[in-house]
Amino acid sequence: RGIASCIDPAHGLTDEQKDFQKVAFDFAANEMAPRMAEWDQKEVFPVETMRKAAQLGFGGIYVQPDVGGSGLSRLDTSVIFEALSTGCVSTTAYISIHNMCAWMIDTFGNAKQRERFCPDLCSMEKFASYCLTEPGSGSDAASLLTSAQLKGDHYILNGSKAFISGGGDTDVYVVMVRTGGKGPKGISCMVVEKGTPGLSFGKKEKKVGWNSQPTRAVIFEDCAVPVSHRLGEEGQGFSIAMKGLNGGRINI
Repeated sequence: RGIASCIDPAHGLTDEQKDFQKVAFDFAANEMAPRMAEWDQKEVFPVETMRKAAQLGFGGIYVQPDVGGSGLSRLDTSVIFEALSTGCVSTTAYISIHNMCAWMIDTFGNAKQRERFCPDLCSMEKFASYCLTEPGSGSDAASLLTSAQLKGDHYILNGSKAFISGGGDTDVYVVMVRTGGKGPKGISCMVVEKGTPGLSFGKKEKKVGWNSQPTRAVIFEDCAVPVSHRLGEEGQGFSIAMKGLNGGRINI
């Protein structure tokens, strides 16, 4: 046998972790693996399968229970995603992004924002996307240009985001925008809902694999977003974005 086949994936885990690891392995084997090739070939975003995963608590794994989350740890989350990825890496990667967005709203949102968005995200009645990368700012995220100008009780967003996982098929967009001057301290974080006037999407990107999660540009043209949809204070967006990514990197 190869080295990998000799490794016990449950080694060192608690009994509780072993239990939900088994649930995730079983779900991957029964619900994901048999459909993985079809999802990729036909570019299917497997909404119903992901909602079944949410019924097992996988839609808000490290979101607090009072808004529908499972309240598990980062290690617990990694155990679950490792198991799910044996069924479909592409779909599991999207689920990890969705969880990251739900966690960001849960952690940095106020009570009204948490109550408005988190329950539907945890049940995967609604799906979320993370919007940081732009055509001109990938690794240098602090140089992003998408602007948000305050006008009354709304911000007017203009700009675009590139290579957004779930873009166009998801319902909630956690978006980093520039509300101030240059650099990270000028960045804020907004929650933008699909259907908001001025929000549109580019064509679906052609990819080699990874097709169960659609990838599109997300475009803002005089898109009015309520001030009440800002997470945290102005200027905190870059910090929020990086804290989200820190957890996301563990998931990957």
